[in-house]
Amino acid sequence: MTSRYDRIFACLAKAFTPITLEIIDESAKHASHIKRTGVPHGGETHYNVLIVSDAFTGMSRVARSRAVHQALDAEFKTGLHALSMKLSAPGEV
Repeated sequence: MTSRYDRIFACLAKAFTPITLEIIDESAKHASHIKRTGVPHGGETHYNVLIVSDAFTGMSRVARSRAVHQALDAEFKTGLHALSMKLSAPGEV
C-alpha cells in the first residue's frame, strides 16, 4: 500500500503541476492527540505543504486553499486530520 505522503504528493502534483512542491509530515508533533483522530499510531495525519504553481495565479488565498482541500478530499475522508499550507503563484514567493 502506498503511504499517505506518496498519495498526497501524487495528487497535488497532478492537480497543480507545481514548480515547487514540499510536503512535511508533522504527525509526530501531534502524537499526544493522535488517538482522538481515530487513526492508528503512525497514521500520517498532520502535514505541512508548500506549493508554488501557475495554477494559483489570479486566485485568492481562500480559493487556493479550497482547491487544495478539494484535491485531497479522499485523504481527508480516510484520516488526514490537519493540513497547513503555504500556497503561492510564481513571483509571489
